[in-house]
Amino acid sequence: MYKIIVSNQCACFKKSSLENNLKFQSKDEALLKAIEMKNTMNNDFCKKHEFDLQEMYNNFVISFYSDARDNCCGNGCCS
Repeated sequence: MYKIIVSNQCACFKKSSLENNLKFQSKDEALLKAIEMKNTMNNDFCKKHEFDLQEMYNNFVISFYSDARDNCCGNGCCS
């Protein structure tokens, strides 16, 4: 069993018709769907984030890193 997990769910993802935690029997099918989802998120969402895809065990994880998080000072103001 292979899963697609969207680890960071921004407002655009929540408003979209995309689903989280999709399950597939085939690794190839899961990978193709994960790439399709990542491309849709990068091309059609508001462009505040850039989404990345990583394979972790039997999961394909889509996540993003915002500029605020990358430059955060750690006192909680960047959340």
